[in-house]
Amino acid sequence: MRLSTRVAALCVGLLVSHQAMAAELPQRWVSAGGALSEWVSALGGESKLVGVDTTSQHPESLKTLPSVGYQRQLSAEGVLSLRPQILVGTEEMGPPSVLSQIRSAGVQVELFSAQPDLPTLQGNLQHLGKLLGAEDRASQVFQTYQQQLDQQQARVSQVQLKHKAPGVLLLLGHAGGKPLIAGKDTAADWLLQQAGGHNLATHTGYKPFSVESLASLNPEVLVFADRALTGDAARAALFKENPILSSTRAAKDGRVMELDPTLLVGGLGPRLPESLTRLSDEFYPGTTGQ
Repeated sequence: MRLSTRVAALCVGLLVSHQAMAAELPQRWVSAGGALSEWVSALGGESKLVGVDTTSQHPESLKTLPSVGYQRQLSAEGVLSLRPQILVGTEEMGPPSVLSQIRSAGVQVELFSAQPDLPTLQGNLQHLGKLLGAEDRASQVFQTYQQQLDQQQARVSQVQLKHKAPGVLLLLGHAGGKPLIAGKDTAADWLLQQAGGHNLATHTGYKPFSVESLASLNPEVLVFADRALTGDAARAALFKENPILSSTRAAKDGRVMELDPTLLVGGLGPRLPESLTRLSDEFYPGTTGQ
């Protein structure tokens, strides 16, 4: 009888301890950065979100939450009005003076790296998992993600035994205005490489290119992401504002494809493996199953 009583007491103690730990975790979240917000949702934390920034567009349900503005231009008043316990974002989040104000108001501010590589993603997910009380789920999610990328890499390696990697440029624009070209050390560059493309841009970060440079690079494939327009309207605006693109091999061959710009914000996000498959299909048409 005494043993049963002790076991029962131990079970109750563990339950109370677990509940106390859960209560200590932040329950009211604001997230700034598309990919990071998607991971919060993927780890089961969407119900804790009370606000997101304008780049947090996926899943669709996030669009119903109050907006705190663009991640780089947050206002302390807008964030604090939602009474959050924690604000999460990448190092792209700011400005710093606003983050200081938010911290001074007693809100926990957690910054994550937006570096586009798997070790960084693994660290981010582990950290996020601890904050959400979902460490096991975070580990499982990362393992699945890594398996998807391994399968993608195997596909690309197989196809490249017979086909040369196409020269690609990724253009990031706004309503067709003069685009920025995605260079090295960007999520866009990581995306192009993982999909089996050869990024023709050799600079670092996102920079504007002259029309002469665009013409001389003559990409085989153009990938564009417009932050204001989508679909045919985005494509038409891009070529209207940048007529030099019509002379590229990509345009003449009809190898111009659109990419959701929110995929490029906040580091590696959960939708990237699916997007890699679509890009690879465009880079190597007719090779599915090879």
